[in-house]
Amino acid sequence: MKKISLILCLLACFFCLTACAEEDAKTVDPQVAASLEETTSNMVTQFLAALDADQAGELTEQGGEYLEYVISNYFGVKVNGNGMVNALHSYNSAREDLGDFVSVTGMDAKYDDSGSNIIVTLDVVGTKKTAQIEAIYKDDLYKTLNSLTTNINYTFGEKMKKAGLNTLLGMGTVFIVLIIISLIISLFNYIPKISAAFGKSKEDIKTQAVDNTIAQIVKKEEEETDDLEIVAVITAAVAAAAAASGSGSSDDFVVRSIVRRPNSQWK
Repeated sequence: MKKISLILCLLACFFCLTACAEEDAKTVDPQVAASLEETTSNMVTQFLAALDADQAGELTEQGGEYLEYVISNYFGVKVNGNGMVNALHSYNSAREDLGDFVSVTGMDAKYDDSGSNIIVTLDVVGTKKTAQIEAIYKDDLYKTLNSLTTNINYTFGEKMKKAGLNTLLGMGTVFIVLIIISLIISLFNYIPKISAAFGKSKEDIKTQAVDNTIAQIVKKEEEETDDLEIVAVITAAVAAAAAASGSGSSDDFVVRSIVRRPNSQWK
């Protein structure tokens, strides 16, 4: 019995706390709510929906300060310039799915959980889909408009399709990066060979230079040796020819030089 009584007391306390929380929840003053809803509707119909993609792009390029000036002069609303730049980006991103703006079908204003901001929600109908445009106003003296976000109402099947495409794209990107990394790692085996082929050390260059010099000296000596042999053969032939003709001995002449004729048929 004691346990049951304790449980009942806890439940009663819980419901009391819940009721107190509901009573303490702030509600937006009806006049303030109506004013903010009208302001948000005008911002959507006369600003966001009235601009085409090119005009919106030109405005965003002007920057937040320029948007603050324009909106303050034309609509009499104090806004956060950077928030309006994001608002234009958000609506332009949703424009393709939403289609052309048709009408606003519903509005609602309430405080957020912190109680410092008022959230105005507009139900919007386009030629292709419906959407919710959420405006966040700071609960200050000027009711500053901080942000304006466009959220398309997708069906469950469309949300699952987008989630699947995003998952596939993310996993595919990861696998492609892993394959590229594995290919780069596999190429590390060829780096020492390439370095050895193209990066000769100074000692190798010196050794090669010495070998080339020695090879040239040996080649020159072989050519000189061949020339001496040719001189000896020619001298013997001349001496033999002189002895055979009786014109004198081989001591009577000396071979000074031998010059090859370029067009000679004799080898």
